[in-house]
Amino acid sequence: MKFARLGEAGSEIPVVIDDGRTFDLRPVTSDVDGAFLADDPTGRTRAALEAGTLPELENADSLRIGAPIARPSAVICIGMNYAAHAAESGSEPPSIPILFLKTPNTVVGPNDAVTIPRGSEKTDWEVELGVVIGTRTAYLDSPEQADAHIAGYVLANDVSERTFQLEVSGGQWSKGKIAAGFNPTGPWLVPASEVDSTNLDLRSFVNGEPRQDSNTRDLIFDVRTIVHHLSQYVTLEPGDLILTGTPQGVALSGRFPYLRPGDVVEVEIDGLGRQRQEFVAWKATK
Repeated sequence: MKFARLGEAGSEIPVVIDDGRTFDLRPVTSDVDGAFLADDPTGRTRAALEAGTLPELENADSLRIGAPIARPSAVICIGMNYAAHAAESGSEPPSIPILFLKTPNTVVGPNDAVTIPRGSEKTDWEVELGVVIGTRTAYLDSPEQADAHIAGYVLANDVSERTFQLEVSGGQWSKGKIAAGFNPTGPWLVPASEVDSTNLDLRSFVNGEPRQDSNTRDLIFDVRTIVHHLSQYVTLEPGDLILTGTPQGVALSGRFPYLRPGDVVEVEIDGLGRQRQEFVAWKATK
């Protein structure tokens, strides 16, 4: 079972993909949002499928793919969570999770074009595993409690502007992370019960050439640890998105050029799908 949202931006239709068929979820929910994710989304959807109350969506393959979750209240990210990426960034592996934030308007469809910010010379790619919260989460007593609070997992590209992030940041990273569209997400939200977050292959490509190739086994802080740790400092709401960090192989390493208009980035995680974004130049709008 995979949850998705199809259609033009701002008018996406919530759907479930099951056994290769795409069904309209609107008899069950108006959107794949926090309210839906907090109320047994898998069980309710399975019951509706078995009852035959979800119509198959016609022409689903012709529709734009939106982000699989509606606009989250928070996008919380963990930095340098793969030792090799920390090394290529010139840093020691962190002893506690490093936190930074992205804004909700960074979350866009997996194949939407991404605008390189005005004045950017160092726009970078980062394939990441995303965790979607299913129930309100605060002050967990142990990492093992995290499982009950996770609705599912998504593929994400934590697009970054390294000058903004590191050179004019004032010590905080978010300036390089919050440009509109800097978090392509999806194509699907896969329920947590169907994903082993401890053993997922992640890959990225630029203009068809391999860049990143790793596995979540190499995470410094695993998903349970991240959710438990964050819950000590922030109350996570249903539908919130956590990005868990990127492996080595980004432009920041100095081994590859930064992105330019016309470049195409593809990222993928086994079982969570594949994305494709063309990067385009910034243009003034009225």
